[in-house]
Amino acid sequence: MAAMMAADARAADWTRGRRDRRRRFALATAALGALAFLLCCAMLLMGNTLYPVGTVWNALRGVGEKGVLFAARTIRLPRMLAGLFAGFAFGMAGSVFQTLLRNPLANPNIIGITSGSSAGAVYCILTLHAGAGAAYASSIAGGMATTLAMFILSNYRKRFSASRMILVGIGIQAMCNALVSYMLIAARERDVPAATRWLSGSLNGVRLPELYPLFAASVVVIPVALLFSGQLRMLELGEDAALTLGVRAGRTRAVLMACAVVLAATATAATGPIAFVSFLSGPIAKRLAGNGNSHPLPAGLFGAALTLASDLAGQFAFEQRFPVGVVTGILGAPYLIFLLVRMSGKGEL
Repeated sequence: MAAMMAADARAADWTRGRRDRRRRFALATAALGALAFLLCCAMLLMGNTLYPVGTVWNALRGVGEKGVLFAARTIRLPRMLAGLFAGFAFGMAGSVFQTLLRNPLANPNIIGITSGSSAGAVYCILTLHAGAGAAYASSIAGGMATTLAMFILSNYRKRFSASRMILVGIGIQAMCNALVSYMLIAARERDVPAATRWLSGSLNGVRLPELYPLFAASVVVIPVALLFSGQLRMLELGEDAALTLGVRAGRTRAVLMACAVVLAATATAATGPIAFVSFLSGPIAKRLAGNGNSHPLPAGLFGAALTLASDLAGQFAFEQRFPVGVVTGILGAPYLIFLLVRMSGKGEL
């Protein structure tokens, strides 16, 4: 009798704990979504002129003075959408990679995916002198090629190794960064500012047609990543444990990695490599939403909020305006140093 009562008590505690974890996840996700929405509104309202809500709403509907229409629909709306979608893409991609490879350093910035995209885009800008469309396609191709190389080299003797993939990615990142530096040095002087501005990660001058590939990729890829997010949580336990639970580890890893690469590459093509968004989003979203849940969705929302808030700070918090990538770099660099020190103290490096 006592054993049955103890078992019932444990079952009740387990049910209560599961309910509390779900509630915390829902509250954190809703809070991050609300924060991202408020920041989107701030991006539309704030600028050289602060417009009332009603004026901006009418402008988005096509009603109002020409100056207001131009500011709201041509400048602020594309900038806001770029920050929202690119931030979400970077945040989700970083969370997927960090979970798959079970390492907080494993994100597109560190393992070379954004560096490969950057090398492709800079080659088009500086060497081919191509337009925005060609640079966009070249950026995506560079990210895909980098990931393919990492995946092939990390599957040595047909056995996948997460640590090997991270090391290979860091090496590819260094090679791509060296290639970008060489192209900047060898390029004509008048072409360098455009490439440098793009490399800093910026929402300045974004036009709505340039974002259509990012919109399309987000609409197709994000639902797929969310569909596989439950299996992603099982893969976090390790491949053997995931196989025991019935997860087809190879297929799931390939699908999720492809989703993360498409998101990171298209976001990089649209806005440039915005530093540390993919690196910060996963760990912070995990702290907010709690363990025991899949974190790509809250990580994406946090990435969107971080990008939008950093862009607002870069525009209005300083005497001089800074690109969003500079602000996120200032925020992310101390966390990277802290993480490296902590991992070194635990013997994980």
